[in-house]
Amino acid sequence: MKFILISPKNRTTYNFRGDLLKEIISKGYEVIVTGPNEEGIDKIKELGIRFVRIPLDKNGLSAVVDIKYMIALKNLLKAEKPDITLGYTIKPVIYGAIAAKLAGVKNINSMVTGVGYVFTAETIKAKVIRTIASILYRIGFKCADTVIFQNQDDLKEFVERKLLKREKCKLVNGSGVNMQKFEPSSLPKKLTFFMLSRVMHSKGIREYLQAAKEVKGKYPEVRFMLLGAVENIQDSMTMEDLSPYIDNGIIDYYGETNDVASYYRQCSVYVLPSYREGTPRTVLEAMAMGRPIIATDAPGCRETVIDGVTGFLVPVQDTEILVKKMEWFIKNQDEIMRMGQASYQLCWDKFNVQKVNADMLRYLGV
Repeated sequence: MKFILISPKNRTTYNFRGDLLKEIISKGYEVIVTGPNEEGIDKIKELGIRFVRIPLDKNGLSAVVDIKYMIALKNLLKAEKPDITLGYTIKPVIYGAIAAKLAGVKNINSMVTGVGYVFTAETIKAKVIRTIASILYRIGFKCADTVIFQNQDDLKEFVERKLLKREKCKLVNGSGVNMQKFEPSSLPKKLTFFMLSRVMHSKGIREYLQAAKEVKGKYPEVRFMLLGAVENIQDSMTMEDLSPYIDNGIIDYYGETNDVASYYRQCSVYVLPSYREGTPRTVLEAMAMGRPIIATDAPGCRETVIDGVTGFLVPVQDTEILVKKMEWFIKNQDEIMRMGQASYQLCWDKFNVQKVNADMLRYLGV
């Protein structure tokens, strides 16, 4: 038996899908993963997986490049004859499902891990891309047997937009989190807020930085951390924009890392003011480590917080309320541990990777 995962980025394969792939291997499947480059493939191979490089321009808009990607996938699938395929994120979902259908794969699965820039931005360019993406999504979803969503809001919107029929849809609680790898740790002595994300506007980076600047002005002893790559893509903040916050000591900035747990340990409260998510893995990791959460009352985020119990939900793009909730933690520091424990319990009950993967295996037919 053979299973092929069509992945957009190698790091997400071993970080977000690693536990699932190990479960599939334990069921007797040979697992193959496609990825766009050679970065981090040792970590993929360590899982007992065969890796095949298929170039992918994840954020590009060239139809020619995308068609080449789809043809390369089709050729691989025709040669390997997998029993099951799974693609996640927009291009693997669309082109992976079409390629699998053309190659005669009998069990084709797609997973929508969020809608991102295409469905959140309101620029003319974004609206044009959204129209094209919607057409392509319809084609891709027609080719898929099952489409797995990570939150109810995305599922509902895609069905209401008539991108696919409800009977094809399944729902899981995000990618889950390994609660043995991410486990509770003691709180730092200095009150610290932390955001881990690509430095993109739709992740709420502007709101986080503005709130940090305002709070830091009133409470200079409070620490703010930011971890994540600055990418030269649509919706990304530039390093030039970010530099004043670093240079003026408002935030401690760190690039990408393979040891995110050590950064969660340094924080008291995790913050993600995102405009929209699938189910944010970073929030789940912070919950597993016993941290209260400030997140937006937005699709994907709202499922991770019980407002006033495990943290707070704030309106999207509302820096004023974000500041108020940060100040609440500063004035009520004795509540951080209690809310963090409640956050951990919610994670255990709902987002434990073992529970999520049990649902995934059932939906995939493994």
